[in-house]
Amino acid sequence: MSTAAENPGARTHGTPVTAQDRSRARRAVVASSIGNALEWFDVIVYSSFAVVISALFFEPAGSEGGQVLGILLTFGTFGVSYLIRPLGAMVLGSYADRHGRKGALTLTILLMMLGTLIMATAPTTAVLGPAAALVILVARLIQGFSAGGEFGTATAFLIENAPDRKAFYGSWQVATQGVAMFLASGFGFTLNTFLSHEALYSWGWRVPFFVGLLIGPVGLYIRLRMEETPDFQQARGEQVKSPLGATLIHAAPRWLTSAAVVGLASVSVYLILFMPTYAVQNLHLPGYAGYLGGIISGIVTLIGAPLVGKLADRVGPARVMTVAAVAAVVVAYPLFVILVASPGVGMLTAVQVVLGALMALYFGPLPALLSEMFPTNIRTTGMSIAYNVGVTLFGGFAPLVLAWLVNSTGSLLAPSYYYIAIALISLLGLVVTRTKFGKR
Repeated sequence: MSTAAENPGARTHGTPVTAQDRSRARRAVVASSIGNALEWFDVIVYSSFAVVISALFFEPAGSEGGQVLGILLTFGTFGVSYLIRPLGAMVLGSYADRHGRKGALTLTILLMMLGTLIMATAPTTAVLGPAAALVILVARLIQGFSAGGEFGTATAFLIENAPDRKAFYGSWQVATQGVAMFLASGFGFTLNTFLSHEALYSWGWRVPFFVGLLIGPVGLYIRLRMEETPDFQQARGEQVKSPLGATLIHAAPRWLTSAAVVGLASVSVYLILFMPTYAVQNLHLPGYAGYLGGIISGIVTLIGAPLVGKLADRVGPARVMTVAAVAAVVVAYPLFVILVASPGVGMLTAVQVVLGALMALYFGPLPALLSEMFPTNIRTTGMSIAYNVGVTLFGGFAPLVLAWLVNSTGSLLAPSYYYIAIALISLLGLVVTRTKFGKR
């Protein structure tokens, strides 16, 4: 655990927890989680409707192999938007460490709403021509910049408002991703099942983005009414002139190690999101097939992440995550062997549920572990850079890499190889975290 010297804003051990402390922590959960849910809802909807978005914005008309190329361009645009995330992490994370978590949270949700609005109203190639793909790219870049600051700022806001049980409170960052996965997959299942092909491709795919847009004003209102965190207020005298410089130079071993740890959490999410495309294009299952597992995985994450957070408060985040990483390495290949041998909606759903359980077990304690790695005066910058470098390297391009691997190798087991490779990198990061930085 971080010491008082590392974390000048930390609560003194033994200070009694009051009803006011609990109330502030609960309000922080709501304020931070709504923006996080909006971010992930948009990400999951985009990935879940990749086949539709590909046909409307990226497939070259009349070209041979156009569907494969369209999917690669769709996921490529998805991945390119992640290249701007580290920039958002540097700008917004540094702003939060200099001026406070509340202002940065307000800015991130405003930018996320703008990107969602552009996605919801984007004209298709049939209307705008090839430039339609650029509109989608602009929307994703705005969302990527916003998301670069969202996780680190929201996690710092949440952890710093928690009087105790920091892993439990931090796990709600992950639980709300389960909510987003459940809702986005629910939309995918409902729209693919009950709308005609023409209705889905003409207007149905836009419905989730408009619904996501409604979340934004609620989150903005709640965030504007929150106070600054006690840790940030207490640590004002310890602020550094340049949080970004201090993080990049002096805390480089910490954020590089943390980025490696983030890898498995990130690739777990995007592997689950890739499954609807994998089900349709590679397993030749009906369009709704991949969404059932996403719905159940969302529920598993929503319920499981806080339970795992409670466990992590007792035994330590790194220990729980190490067990999850080892389990991921062991079960990934057999899961895909079984799925490829017996492709079906039920088997696909079961595989996604197992992946969802592993994600909750690994991802749930991650916010608390990352917050322990950085002192208050560079906490948001450090977490933002570490998280977004990890997500960009291991998660953002995962759908593109997975689609390319399957098509280039011809092996339907290729997704398991990539998943195992990232799990091993994260496992190494955890070993360094536990041995060099003492996060046992």
